[in-house]
Amino acid sequence: MEHILEVNNLSVAYGLIRAVKGVSFHVDEGEIVSLIGANGAGKTTIMHAINGLIPKAGGAVSFLGVDITHAPVHTLVGKGLAQVPEGRRVFGELTVYENLKLGYYSKRDKAEFLVKLEEMYSYFPILKERANQMAGTLSGGEQQMLAMSRALMTSPKLLLLDEPSMGLSPLYVNTVFEMIKKVNSLGTTVLLVEQNAKKALSISNRAYVLEIGNIVKCGTGAELLTDDAIIKAYLGG
Repeated sequence: MEHILEVNNLSVAYGLIRAVKGVSFHVDEGEIVSLIGANGAGKTTIMHAINGLIPKAGGAVSFLGVDITHAPVHTLVGKGLAQVPEGRRVFGELTVYENLKLGYYSKRDKAEFLVKLEEMYSYFPILKERANQMAGTLSGGEQQMLAMSRALMTSPKLLLLDEPSMGLSPLYVNTVFEMIKKVNSLGTTVLLVEQNAKKALSISNRAYVLEIGNIVKCGTGAELLTDDAIIKAYLGG
């Protein structure tokens, strides 16, 4: 089976510091794959390099069999690659509805837009209740729901999620992870960067463990959840 995303020997440098040191991994269609590791391990840097937000010092990235190593960032959404950045980044001065409308980048079909909008509201009924509320007044958990829904308005083949549980209450953390599972079950492949390793592994088909810019271990979510070294380092064991 062709990988939906393939990262080969990716390197990223900040000045003289090599933040990512020749990392290779893949994501297959239909999977949830996690990158886990301590702060500073290079997880978010890898996400940004895949998406073209920061330059690559070396290596290659292909998506759906097409080389996107040097593809302009604004072209990737149209190819089926969407990202929910760390910190959510909703447009606080716009309403929930306006944020979702911005997510639907295609101007082709108003009927399709309304179908997508109702789909998002069915995922997160609270967004429908808050449709005319300024996004900046939402709670952190509601903003995360909005950021995910805005990305899903593009009907992505692959959703990149960067630290979706950061700063959320335990209740909202559970809600967001349930949402990730639901989105995946409905056909969207997910690459997840997450500080909460236990939660990430519990929903992942596979995961890669990063330490200081290198992948040091990979396995299924279930395998890594019971790996003594992983438990000790990341799961509070």
